[in-house]
Order: sequence, then structure tokens, then C-alpha cells
Amino acid sequence: MWKEMLLQAILALVPALAFQIRYDRSDSWKEVSLLLAALCGGAMALCMLTSYVVDGYELNLGLSPYILGSLYGGLPAMAMLTVLYIGLRAICMDASWELAGFLSFLMIFVPLLVLTIRPFRLAKRHDRMKMAWMLAGVLYICHVVLYVVTVRASNMPLDFGCLLQVFAFSTVGLAVQWASFFIVESVKEKQQLHEQLQHMSGNFRNEAQKLQQFIDETSLGVVIVDREGRITHINEMAMQLFHKNVNGRSRLELIGLSFPRLSEGIDKESQELLYGALKGKQATSHLSKTDAKTYVKTSFSIRDLQSGAITGAALIFYDVTELNWLRDELGRMERLSLVGQMAASITHEIRNPMAVIRGFVQLMRERSPDHLQEYFRIVLDELDRANSIINDFLSLAQNRMIEKERCSLNSIILELLPLLMADANMRGLKIELDLEEDLPELELNEKEIKQLILNLVRNGMEAMEDKGEIRIAAFAIEDAVVLQVTDEGIGIPEEKIERLFEPFFTTKERGTGLGLPLCLSIVERHNGVIEVESREGEGTTFTVKLALEPPPA
Repeated sequence: MWKEMLLQAILALVPALAFQIRYDRSDSWKEVSLLLAALCGGAMALCMLTSYVVDGYELNLGLSPYILGSLYGGLPAMAMLTVLYIGLRAICMDASWELAGFLSFLMIFVPLLVLTIRPFRLAKRHDRMKMAWMLAGVLYICHVVLYVVTVRASNMPLDFGCLLQVFAFSTVGLAVQWASFFIVESVKEKQQLHEQLQHMSGNFRNEAQKLQQFIDETSLGVVIVDREGRITHINEMAMQLFHKNVNGRSRLELIGLSFPRLSEGIDKESQELLYGALKGKQATSHLSKTDAKTYVKTSFSIRDLQSGAITGAALIFYDVTELNWLRDELGRMERLSLVGQMAASITHEIRNPMAVIRGFVQLMRERSPDHLQEYFRIVLDELDRANSIINDFLSLAQNRMIEKERCSLNSIILELLPLLMADANMRGLKIELDLEEDLPELELNEKEIKQLILNLVRNGMEAMEDKGEIRIAAFAIEDAVVLQVTDEGIGIPEEKIERLFEPFFTTKERGTGLGLPLCLSIVERHNGVIEVESREGEGTTFTVKLALEPPPA
């Protein structure tokens, strides 16, 4: 009996043991569950074929793999196993009372199993083990009852020894059932833990990569060292600071290098900050200058989150050279703005006494002898020149709103042409026009655009000696109308081009340095841009681009 019982137990455990081997190699639970159902079907068939008889009642553990396959395989697996079980059991039945008992068993146990499948799948591990144990208990109670019914139906006396064998068989069945479910649940739990570990490892790897990219791409210089001061990470910004000692080595080659060796002779302050952090000092910031650059440096300790022990330190520094320059430039611009406002107020008040002076000079000129007329002319010219400078300065200083109306750039140029031609003839120069027909109309302030054109053309004339040609062009591009003024003068040195639009900067002997800044101010008020191209000895081209605006609806 014990040999047969051991063989039945081994056969009933085969699906669970095979599941343990196969589960680690599969990517899909659906694939594994189908395989488990197939193994359970085979184990059930082998158990029924190797069953042994006690007082005319067959004993086998075929229903243990039946329960296992049904619960883990679901309704499709249960249907397949039920059909297989009915077919194998029908072969062995030779009496009507056996058929009645078998049908009664199916009517009780199969619906109970169907009702258990869904809750079983949704339950936790501990609850699933309870459900499997309850089903096995019901199953083997039915075995004992069916044995008693079989003996009574055969008109045989109930043998206590045989009944004890049935009880022993049922106990082994319960143990096999528990062992099978324990093995399957343990394997599933192990696999779930493995998947969670992989997921967490993947998340950790992604976060580490994000942090690595942030450190590498940030504008902050970052150096991280371990407890012994060896570099564990350094980004490109930090390598630029220590470029003198890098000697062409890559970042990977610097990993593991002692930080004092990298910063030797360059930055002792950084060494002090890092070693202070390694000793547990609180994070501090210092302002220092290196290679004509200004840095803000901060160091802090890196600690183990559980023990709190210091495992390393980090040095972070930020180049604030440009920020300091911008701060100084902003202060300078604010001071210039204040001076400009004061100067504008003062010059505005100067115009009134100058007008009185000019009036009295004209009156004195009319009453003076002829040999003094030249002196009066010079005084009047200089007064007019001073007044012109004041007008330009006021136009530049006043950031006022201007009224605009739609008009054509061509019409403004043609209206100015007689005045420009007169200036050119007096200087022995020529003016060439290249105006594209049907230019789109723009929102312009006619007075300011005339002043812009006059300033640019007269600058070109003054840059040429008594020969040459001024070219004025106007044409449309995709999103703007372009005005170009080209001269054949002496050109502008490259180092002076960047300063052309600075107030009071001039390349002329008697220039005021206000003409081109005034042009820039006019262009900006018209939402345009002005560009300069020049070659010494060949000439200069000023290009003004005025953006097109949609016509009013």
C-alpha cells in the first residue's frame, strides 16, 4: 500500500515541480498556465491508471492535479480537465451505483470549483492557500463517504483496517495538495519579487542616468569625490576650470584620480572646501577669481541615508563672470539714463537763450560794417550747428510714442530726392536709385523715416571724397521691406563697426556721434533692424529691414 501511495504522491506533485522549472524561463503567465493545465492533465491520467483498489474502491490522487490545474488555468483549463476526468472515470465504472455516486460527486464538487476559480485568482496568497485546502478537504471527505457507500452497496462488512487505509490515503492527498499549492505560490512569489526587483533596478538606472545627464549638461561645474578624496564624477564644466592639469585626458581617465592632484597649483580653496565637507562641515559658499573669471563655489557632504556616515563630498561652482558684468552694465546704463534725462532737460532749456542770442547776433550783423560780416556768419553757423546737435540729442533722449500711417517707402525717397541731389551736386557726387516697383505699404512716421534716410545718405557722402556714387535701393523680401544705402567711401575699420551706434562715438573729425544712434532709435521705433557691412577702401552699406504689418481690416 505504501509503495502505491508514494507513487501516487510523486505523480500528483509532478505538475508543481515542472512548473517550478519552467516558470523562470517563460515571459508570459498565459503560456505557463496552459502548460500547467496540460501537465495536470497528464498527471491526473497517470494517477488514475496506477490507482489501487481497497474493498472494490479505487484510490488515486488524480483529483489533486485536477484542482491545481483548474484553479491556476481558469475555466478553459477546468473544462478540458473535467472532460478528461469524466472520460477516464467512465472506463472504470461497471455498476449503476458507481455511476450514481460519480454523478453526485460531479454535481457537488464541480460547481463548487467553478465558483471558487474567480475569487481564487483575485485573492492574496494566504487566502488562496486556504481555498485550496478547503477544496481538498471537501474532496477527500467525499472520498471517505464514497468508500463507505461502495462497501455498503457491495453488501460487504466495513473493515476498520481498510477504512484506516482510506483515511491515510486522504491525509496524503491533503499533504500533496498543500505541497503543490505551496510550491506554485512560492515560485510565483519569487518571480513577482524578481520582477519588482527588475522594475526597481530599471527605475533606479533611469533615475541615475537622468541625474548623470543633468550633472553633465548643467552649466554648473560638479566634482564628486569619495571618502579618500578620489574623484568619482566630474563634468565638462569642472574640466574647463582645471584644464591646465587635465592634459588632454578624458573624464573616464580622471575617475579615481586624487582631487588634490587634479587641482594642484590651481585652486587650493576648492581643496579646503572639499576636505571641510569630508570632515562634516556645513555647506558654505565662497566667491573666488580664477583665470580672470569669478566663481561661486559650494561644497557639501554626501552621507549614507541609513547610517548618516559621510561617504564622500561634492564641489559645485558657478561662473558668475558674465552675471557680474551684466550687473555692472545695468548699473552703468541706469546712471547713463539718469544723466541722459538730466542732459535732455538742460539742453531743452539751453535752446531758448540760444534763440535769443541768434536773434541779437543777426541784428548786430545788419548794423555792422562789411568787414565784420564774415565773423558774424561764422558765429551764426556755429549757433546753427549747436542747435542741430541739441535737436539730435533731444530726439535720441526722448523715447516717445510716434504716430504712424500707411505709406510707401518709395514715395518718401522720391520726395527727398531733390534735396539729396542738391547735396550730392555740391559735393561732386552722384546718386543712383534702385527702387522696386509696387512695394508693400508700411506703417511709418514720414518725418522720422526722412530723417533716417537723410542721415544715412549724408553719412555716405561725408565718407567719400569729391567723387563717387551713392546708391539707394528699396526692395521687398518675404516678411519685410529693405532699405539699403551704399557708398564708395573709405570704409570703416572692423574694430569700430561694433561701436558705431554708441552715443557720442564718431569716426569723423567734426562729428557729434549722435547721427547713427538716432537712426537706430528710429528703426527700433518702427520694429525694424539695421545692419552694417563695410570694407576699408571699398565702401559701406547700411541695410534697414522694416517688418511688414497686415493692413487694417
